[in-house]
Amino acid sequence: MEATAWERMEIIRNKNRPTIRDYIPLIFKDFFELHGDRLFGDDHAIIGGIASFQGQPVTILAHVKGKNIDENKDANFAMPHPEGYRKALRFAKQAEKFRRPVICFVDTPGAFCGIAAEERGQGEAIAKNLLEFSRLKTPVITIVLGEGGSGGALALGVCDELAMLENAVYSVISPRGCASILWKDASREKEAANILKITAQDLVKLGVAETVIPEPAGGAHNNYGQAAENISDYLEDALNRLSDVPEETMLERRYHKFRKIGEFVE
Repeated sequence: MEATAWERMEIIRNKNRPTIRDYIPLIFKDFFELHGDRLFGDDHAIIGGIASFQGQPVTILAHVKGKNIDENKDANFAMPHPEGYRKALRFAKQAEKFRRPVICFVDTPGAFCGIAAEERGQGEAIAKNLLEFSRLKTPVITIVLGEGGSGGALALGVCDELAMLENAVYSVISPRGCASILWKDASREKEAANILKITAQDLVKLGVAETVIPEPAGGAHNNYGQAAENISDYLEDALNRLSDVPEETMLERRYHKFRKIGEFVE
């Protein structure tokens, strides 16, 4: 029987689940990390840099999760500040200049909502990423590794193709947040998770995501190498599909990909 959304959330919250720092050396070669937004600082919740994928130069942008309390504190529990999104945009624009594909890895409960983040323009930083990524003149591929929470995830989610690992979730709001607003009862988050349509399988059916990337039995934490191989196979196919698409066609398809989200017929 297929796992429920809540069961998948329990899998992606496993403390041994691989993070972007596990995947980069398994999928890419010669990764060179870049730092800073050249406006405020270097946000450790987002990592970015240049690497080689099967001989092709690419730019990597990713949310960072930790596996222990110190790593999570350093990365602010994968909740970026505005300088993280501005750093990501800086690297994406550099990739556009040098015609490198951009590969984004999403794994965040959402953008940080503290006072300092708001003072430094959190909403503006996310909104600018949505605008600029929508018209970036180079292929953009996004893979949701675990959690994809709200605008904090969407800021790296405007792309030509969106893929999700088999147990990943992608949502406009967390199940706990939904339960708190809808029923005034955060303890009903399990119920909310199972009605929100947030799984990879749901989102492919809704046309939000294009592909579900299989995970090893029980979850990616049971076999890092197999999970990385599955991601690599998907990336190879996706880059081949996008490599010969004319720029104007690519931008038009990306526009319509997002315009059709939310369409319904009664």
